[in-house]
Amino acid sequence: MGCRRTDCLSRPLSGLFEKLGSLVGSFPFYFFVIPLILTAALSGGLSFIKDREDNDLERQYTPRKGPSKVTRALIMENFPHNDSMFSADRLFNQGNFASLIAVATNGANILENPAFEEVINLNAEILDVAVYNGSLGYNELCAKAYGECVSNTVLEILQSKEEIGLSFPFHPSRSGPVFLGSVLGEVVTNENGSVISAQAVKLTYYLEDNESTADAAKLWLLGFKKLLFDRPDSKHIVVSYYTSKSKQEEIDSHTTDGIPLFLITYACAITFSVISCLRLDNVRNKVWVAVFGVFSSGLAIISSFGLLLYLGVPFVITVANSPFLILGIGLNNMFILVSDWQHTKVKDSVPHRMAHSYKEAVMSITITALTDLFKFSIGVTSDFPAVQSFCVYTSVSIAFCYFYTITLFGSFLALNGRREADNRHWLTCVKIPSDKLDDHSDSYNICCVGGGYDPNTGTEKKQPASHFFKEYYGPFLIKPWVKGAVIFLFVVYLAASIYGCFHVQQGIELYDLAADNSHVTTFNIKDRQYFSAYGPTVMVIVSEEFPYWNEDKRQQLQGCLEAFRGLRFVDKDIFTSWLDSYYVYGEKSNLNLDEKDVFLKNLSNFFDLFPLFKQDVNLIGDTIAASRFFVQTVDISSGSMEMQMLNGLTSTAEKCNAASVLVYNQKFIFYDQYDVVVKSTIKNVGVITAVMLVVSLLLIPDPLCSLWVTFSIGSVTAGVTGFMWLWDVSLDSISMIIFTVCIGFTVDFSAHVSYAFVTSKKTSPDDRAVDALSNLGYPILQGALSTVLGVSVLATSEFNTFRTFFKMFFLVMFLGALHGLIFIPVILTLLTRKEKKEEIKEKPHKISKF
Repeated sequence: MGCRRTDCLSRPLSGLFEKLGSLVGSFPFYFFVIPLILTAALSGGLSFIKDREDNDLERQYTPRKGPSKVTRALIMENFPHNDSMFSADRLFNQGNFASLIAVATNGANILENPAFEEVINLNAEILDVAVYNGSLGYNELCAKAYGECVSNTVLEILQSKEEIGLSFPFHPSRSGPVFLGSVLGEVVTNENGSVISAQAVKLTYYLEDNESTADAAKLWLLGFKKLLFDRPDSKHIVVSYYTSKSKQEEIDSHTTDGIPLFLITYACAITFSVISCLRLDNVRNKVWVAVFGVFSSGLAIISSFGLLLYLGVPFVITVANSPFLILGIGLNNMFILVSDWQHTKVKDSVPHRMAHSYKEAVMSITITALTDLFKFSIGVTSDFPAVQSFCVYTSVSIAFCYFYTITLFGSFLALNGRREADNRHWLTCVKIPSDKLDDHSDSYNICCVGGGYDPNTGTEKKQPASHFFKEYYGPFLIKPWVKGAVIFLFVVYLAASIYGCFHVQQGIELYDLAADNSHVTTFNIKDRQYFSAYGPTVMVIVSEEFPYWNEDKRQQLQGCLEAFRGLRFVDKDIFTSWLDSYYVYGEKSNLNLDEKDVFLKNLSNFFDLFPLFKQDVNLIGDTIAASRFFVQTVDISSGSMEMQMLNGLTSTAEKCNAASVLVYNQKFIFYDQYDVVVKSTIKNVGVITAVMLVVSLLLIPDPLCSLWVTFSIGSVTAGVTGFMWLWDVSLDSISMIIFTVCIGFTVDFSAHVSYAFVTSKKTSPDDRAVDALSNLGYPILQGALSTVLGVSVLATSEFNTFRTFFKMFFLVMFLGALHGLIFIPVILTLLTRKEKKEEIKEKPHKISKF
């Protein structure tokens, strides 16, 4: 199967790179010094890193145009917060609070002594926390309703001498039914609904949330944390704690924690590179080349970060993953150039060898650099600011890495080439003999002799690994039965990947942004474990003018509300409605509320008796501009169920024909990401695939190879998504950032192998595959191993964000190498016909290897 070549762009570009290589080889000093001066100038920007930190949870990790943010703005306009009548269910944000979960040890009943007595004592200690030398305590700072602090009613009920049994989830009291579903965990009841035992209790302390008490409230929350942190372990209860500031404080305190990990990675990368480039020949040894390759990547990171920090680009915790990525790219570029340098003739001049190396290698580097830049440019348009910041930093870093590879690293390669041309020792730079001397000891000949090369080819002697790919691996892979096995393996791989794609979980646990041993993580895990039976209370908002006194219209609206109560994750018996309560009031007062004037005239009297309901109605003149009702969700035990709940509620609201209905809870601001994540991921994959196809068609001189390179994106993307399920990685805003990163790298190995295959001078497809693997097999293996080694240190991180980065990047490298070394070579041999001799004569000489 033959294809028309499309090398109208690749041929002139390769000629341009050839001239550049010759220039770098002729004047290496200038190409060496200028990048160093640039790095020195830009490195000053790193001093602004603390000033540029921006890890605001809502701003960075939620969609900028999320629908819940629009709904919240409507709520703030129609239902302003009443400081004198606090209601946690009516908050449009999380409020200002401290909370604790006490769990009885050994599965005991938390409601019985001695466990309950410790809870009571702990509560007393918390209420005694004071700030400003004891002048302001909880009683002065607490959120109030009916002129009193909003208290933990469950403790008052249990301590009451009149207590005759605790009902669940509602307990009757003199002030009305008290909902206990969110404050008692692992409850066991009898057939009458009375509580027999409970294993956990949650206590919450709400503070006023206004500017006048903001500083004092912040200090009180710090005092609360200190009290719980310093509290000695108890024999009867285990206490976890949390405040409204905890998540933000946790993230802010760990923004730069990736730096020590990167330093470890940097050391590992240098070690691996040195080992990979180690040669027994004292002249051809590439130790310093390897060290400087890693050094060049580090300078690219410093320069790019410094520039962006100078420009004021926000530094988000997700950006801390970028250096690991850039280091991997830099190492791959280094292995490409070193590999092609080794295929030049050692007796040629350095400018000539550099010209040949650049013509051979820089085209491959350019292809991957362009696709990576296009990919991250797409990410800059993301609706998630954290994704935008990451993509900006990574895009600029890739550009610097590319520039430094062809200038700084290239110049050092040229300087090293001059040393080799003079037959100087790699360590001492002293000229040494190229042949063993009989009148010297063996140790002298081992340590002080070098400069050998292959007399048949005039190039450096092939390394054992490269020899393995040419003489053993390549010929083995092209055997007919091996090809059949590879195709079968590929089909099985695709089937397993597609199956996994349909089972990957969605949803984020926000405590994944915190450290494993953080009090944030501990509290949220306990909250999921003991209090998932009842989820958030959800506002159902009628967002437009509505004639509530019209019986027909009202019945239609009641039908919509009943639809909400009929959802499987909503408790149909727990429902708060100002309208139902008003009609009950009307019946008792013998009022005909179906008349507009009567309905509106008596609202003020109703609100005087039930002041909380006044916050649920926006009465403007003789119209009700908006109102809200409340439903109680149940059994929300995971991020995936949160997504299902939000989708179900939103869908039900859209189906309501009676009026414009919206749903809201302050947590929905974060739940909005679920829908956006999937759409953004699909968009990114589609756009990047299209861009890669265009770039491949322009730069790879064979349309068929271009199509298969593009197909490899879909194949590896399916594999990464499918195996996310097996590795317990959910698709959320964090993994989406990493997924966006990985998509572009799925093509690197396949692109290099395809390019080497199509530019090979061999006539037989099998021989071309062996030739490509001979030249690229070892560099691909080096690139994959060095990158995995570089990010492997992240697997030990106490942050889920870093561990997720490792998991997904490992999958990309493994599956990418699998495609580059096995699948793509076999597929190309099956779909490419043998070229005629006339075509061989017209073919330009080989342009690139990995």
